[in-house]
Amino acid sequence: MAAGRRASRPPRTSVWLEDGPASRRRTGAEQPDGLDRDRIVAASVRLLDADGLAKFSMRRLAAELGVTAMSVYWYVETKDDLLELALDAVLGEIALPGEAPDADWRDQLRQLAAEYRRMLVGHPWVSPMLGRYLNVGPRAMEFANAARRVVERAGLPGPLITGALAAVFQFVYGFGTVEANWNSRCRAAGVGSDEYFRQVFARVRGRDEYAASLDLMEQRGGDTVDEMRQRDFDTALECVIAGIEAMRGRAAGDAGAGPDGGSAAGGAP
Repeated sequence: MAAGRRASRPPRTSVWLEDGPASRRRTGAEQPDGLDRDRIVAASVRLLDADGLAKFSMRRLAAELGVTAMSVYWYVETKDDLLELALDAVLGEIALPGEAPDADWRDQLRQLAAEYRRMLVGHPWVSPMLGRYLNVGPRAMEFANAARRVVERAGLPGPLITGALAAVFQFVYGFGTVEANWNSRCRAAGVGSDEYFRQVFARVRGRDEYAASLDLMEQRGGDTVDEMRQRDFDTALECVIAGIEAMRGRAAGDAGAGPDGGSAAGGAP
């Protein structure tokens, strides 16, 4: 009977696309004292930051809040729903640029990229969740719309905007995820990031197969891992921005060309 009911349910989409939170459906239950959804989500974020996604459980959360697991389920129907809520909460930490008409879109894109990276590094559990969930909560959409407006102001034609956004934020996602994983590895090893880097560097120095890579890393400069990483991030982001500018110029040139390859005004090719 239970299996039949589960089979008849539509596939889960997102907590943001359901009819309403679990508390609205459990009209016969008595609301637990001292709890609300915001408090539950904030506690979830703290636990996820401290213990990671793999160790997160509703029972552990309930113990953190000093309530029973059933009290938590009064507010959320599933663990997935709660994880979606936590994901949207930390996306709300991203500082969005203003909408001043004279603002430079490049500076605004740099700000958004830096903020996105900071969020990924500060909350390592976010990376494996992106793509696993639809990520269509209100704060996620505020971020997405802010990024869209910035790239639109760059002057790209509509069909190129989503690709430009992907170039920026897929790059930041990859960079931030690797950075967060490195930091986690250092914590697990019980050493600081710079010390861990020096240990690795010492082990591979002198080996022919690593010589070219080590030489390139030394050319990069920087006294600390954070400095080296920041220089790489800034350089990579400028490459992406330069690519957007090049695509904008190419699109403008294509729009100005006539059917025979000359200018629309009839000038020389």
